Amino acid sequence: MKIAVFCVGNKLLLDEGIGPAVYDELVASYEFPDNVDLFDVGCMGLEMIGYVDDYDYLITIDAVDGTDEAPGTVFEFSPDDMARRDRGMASLHELKLSDLFDAAFLMGYEAQGKCFGMQVQNMTPEMVTIGLTQPVYEALPLLIDALLADLHANGVEVVVKATGEPVRPGHHHVMSE
Repeated sequence: MKIAVFCVGNKLLLDEGIGPAVYDELVASYEFPDNVDLFDVGCMGLEMIGYVDDYDYLITIDAVDGTDEAPGTVFEFSPDDMARRDRGMASLHELKLSDLFDAAFLMGYEAQGKCFGMQVQNMTPEMVTIGLTQPVYEALPLLIDALLADLHANGVEVVVKATGEPVRPGHHHVMSE
């Protein structure tokens, strides 16, 4: 099974940078097999339709808002759980994974997918600000652990670069320095 992990967001806008922060941690800390590709995609756009045809399983990592949960709360959901919502939990990007799947389906492409998100604290800094708010940064390992657990459940063997050990159930990510 070919898997793509799309880390969505803009690292110049505080918690909007959740996806890129996860991407940086994954690249720095883990080795992935050849059937798994990681992408720092910025904002998802329709130019990504071809990925639905190229991969069997697509995962997005994104900032979410409107959950009524504390900043740093991690969510796992299907693409349709976020589709066309006017209120409640919503991706902070115009194109959602469900929209990408819908457009790709019209072209005859089909894949499975899952979304992982984290409740933000601040998405609207007064000026360009690189970094995450403290509660979001402290919870980032939980988001990475959720992604790694999903990959493991799908038969992917991820290896910790520092030790050469495979990631197993119960693994807890430690932020790189």
